[in-house]
Amino acid sequence: MKLFKILTLFFAIYFFNHGHLYSDIPHYLDFKFILNQSDAGKKAQDQLKKKLNDGVAKLKKSEESLRAKEKEIIKQKKLISAEDYKKKVTELRSKVNKLQNDRKALFDNIAKTRAKAKSELLKNLNPIITEYMKEKKIRMVVDKKSLLLADENLDITEEIMKLLNKKLKSIKLN
Repeated sequence: MKLFKILTLFFAIYFFNHGHLYSDIPHYLDFKFILNQSDAGKKAQDQLKKKLNDGVAKLKKSEESLRAKEKEIIKQKKLISAEDYKKKVTELRSKVNKLQNDRKALFDNIAKTRAKAKSELLKNLNPIITEYMKEKKIRMVVDKKSLLLADENLDITEEIMKLLNKKLKSIKLN
């Protein structure tokens, strides 16, 4: 997102200093909408949701297994020696720690993949916006979330999304 803001500022300064051939009215687009509603964005989100759901399901299964082992160890507490009990509890704790680490790794992996997908989409979106700006003689495009109020006729989100959907059908996440 920082890259998008920097590029927007760069384009704003660049086009501001290059004559009056361009429209003095800044236009805007909703980057979040494009990210979530474009064909590539939707497919990437679906893949991420599936990956997250699969990972969470595996973690739940492991968690249930560990709970069953915990109950089993508690039942055996008076039947086995203190050393064996302590050994089983230590073993169970290490498995619980591993499960927690696996959960953290899953969420970190999903977050990294999401950031990579967002970056890839932005990388493909910037040339489209640049070309659109040249074609329509627009000097500045800003993200909608940076605006307080604007005329809806200045919103170019739909046009940019149509161009992006033609150019980019999906994002490779792996």
